[in-house]
Amino acid sequence: MRNVCVVITARPSYSRVKSVLEALKARKDVRLQIVVAASALVDRTGRVVEVIKRDGFPVDAEVSSLVEGDSDGNMAKTTGLALLELPSVFSRLEPSVVVVVADRYETIATSIAASYMRIPVAHIQGGEVTGNIDERVRHANTKLADVHFVASSVARKRVLAMGEDPGSVHLTGCPSVDLARDISPETPLGFDPFQKYGGVGEKFPNLEKFIVVLQHPVTNEVDQSREQVIASLEAVTAVGLPTMWFWPNVDAGSDRTSKAIRSFRELRDPKNIHFFKNMEPREFLLLINRAAALVGNSSVGVREAGYLGVPVVNIGSRQIGRERARNVVDCGYGVEEIRSAIDHQLRHGRYEPDHLYGEGTAGEQIAELLATGKLSSNKRFHDK
Repeated sequence: MRNVCVVITARPSYSRVKSVLEALKARKDVRLQIVVAASALVDRTGRVVEVIKRDGFPVDAEVSSLVEGDSDGNMAKTTGLALLELPSVFSRLEPSVVVVVADRYETIATSIAASYMRIPVAHIQGGEVTGNIDERVRHANTKLADVHFVASSVARKRVLAMGEDPGSVHLTGCPSVDLARDISPETPLGFDPFQKYGGVGEKFPNLEKFIVVLQHPVTNEVDQSREQVIASLEAVTAVGLPTMWFWPNVDAGSDRTSKAIRSFRELRDPKNIHFFKNMEPREFLLLINRAAALVGNSSVGVREAGYLGVPVVNIGSRQIGRERARNVVDCGYGVEEIRSAIDHQLRHGRYEPDHLYGEGTAGEQIAELLATGKLSSNKRFHDK
């Protein structure tokens, strides 16, 4: 029986790997191990660890590694703390393979610790291109990983171009899309977001037409974080539709983004915006599925929203270079640019679903490969 250890470090990481966890838990030839670290443990982003436990998954270790603050240095310190703690966790759990999820800055600690301990590393969502520090971390994870589960054919070509063994690079699609597999345009919301998740701001009795906003700071544009989110707040307020606004990730710039949101709410008291910390992965997808548009710079807009056909306004550079379907309209940080893009998407309405990131079976494929595929911590560069 293999010990498959999955390290979850942030709110989006759980969404990206939940279907893999479900498939692994259902197998009799795997012992699933879950390690939760960094921002997945903090209340500011909704304590994702509690969501994981409520969903019935065992948490084998919690690694308190997040150094909160608005600086690039704190990202480095967070990564360093995780690197100090994870080897002890891996020594205790004795994993057969460690799974690294995507590209957040702190995930590099997982790859380094496991690699140095000669534990095979499996990486999900390598080979993609974006802005942010994520770009560097993703490719570094690829070079440290022994097995790769990529979301698109273009991503697979990029991983192969980095000298990885073709036999270790598996085109599975994106596991975060799996959560949307049974959601259609007619699927009802099925829950009251205000009653279940609280939050602050106006509550809307009629949710026939509303917007969802999820905007994170951009780590190489930290000094502009405040101005960027204020512009989005101004634009959404001007549009006037009921809006569900979600708190940003804890990247560099998050303090400025968060403070700008709080200041705007207190000074302007927008009557059309309600602010949430977090939402369970599938219920968040149910929410954006019913939305007239998703606004911001989250990868949800180019992955799950594309699969569902939800109109998306992608603001700024955070998703630059990432493959996207026709549902995405890109715009800059200006108030009028954002407002114009939202108006365009509201007029357009629903798009045809796009399967760029898979058919919704990635979790099952990845679990099968983790349970039965060849595992080795020895790797060599493969020339074409």
